[in-house]
Amino acid sequence: MPDNDSRPESPRHQVALVTGANHGIGAATAKALAAEGIAVVVTYLRVEDPPDPATPEAYRAARRSDAGAVLTEIEAGGGRTVAIEADLADPETPRELFDFAEQQFGPVQILINNATAWRADTFAAKSVDRLGRNVAQMTAASVDEQFSVDARGAALLIAELAARHAQRGAGWGRIVGLTSGGPLGFPEEVSYGAAKAALENYAMSAAFELAPLGITSNVVYPPVTDTGWVTDTVRASVEGHPTLLHVVPPQDVAEVIAYLCSDAAWLITGNVIHLR
Repeated sequence: MPDNDSRPESPRHQVALVTGANHGIGAATAKALAAEGIAVVVTYLRVEDPPDPATPEAYRAARRSDAGAVLTEIEAGGGRTVAIEADLADPETPRELFDFAEQQFGPVQILINNATAWRADTFAAKSVDRLGRNVAQMTAASVDEQFSVDARGAALLIAELAARHAQRGAGWGRIVGLTSGGPLGFPEEVSYGAAKAALENYAMSAAFELAPLGITSNVVYPPVTDTGWVTDTVRASVEGHPTLLHVVPPQDVAEVIAYLCSDAAWLITGNVIHLR
């Protein structure tokens, strides 16, 4: 167990587990970490979204894709990576993912909780949101679907990392979660926002409980990120919003995540970092 007053020494051979990394911020993060010489295990789940006239088809295609393109790009740059399709709604999945990662590359030191079971749901009596996208009434199914992945799945992954880390007497680790919405609510995406609020809470608890093991835990709240869903309507909404400043590519968010996983960020823990 490291001295709490000294910088924990990072391992020479680092392994990262990045969930939901077949596209978007997850894919960009996997590439950014691989560029730093970190072996990356990419998880993904192909999702078939129903047609939505306000959502670009390219975004729907990305969500139903595998991780082949991500692996190809990482390997072309000399990086080490492997992918596995995994459903985090299954409580056995976190253990299986860590077993798989250890078989491929060795112990995981870096966990990126990026995967989401996003679907837009609402308490209001309406079928489209303010951007013209489909939205459905909140149901038990919409709550369970999102909490099982964004909250419980993320928590079980943190628990798996912590248990294996402690068992082998490791002294360096990084946890980064991705959030949106949070404690103040997320109108028109109410279950998504609530599940992300739970993820934030788990991550903050991990920051304090796992600090003696040399593990930092933070959450990144990205600005509007163009992972393929951003339309001209969305851009106009951002321009007219008093607190939204940028629409950014996923790579810009990934740079921040990669920094939080570096040795230089050893004092940054227990934060929800809002990017504007």
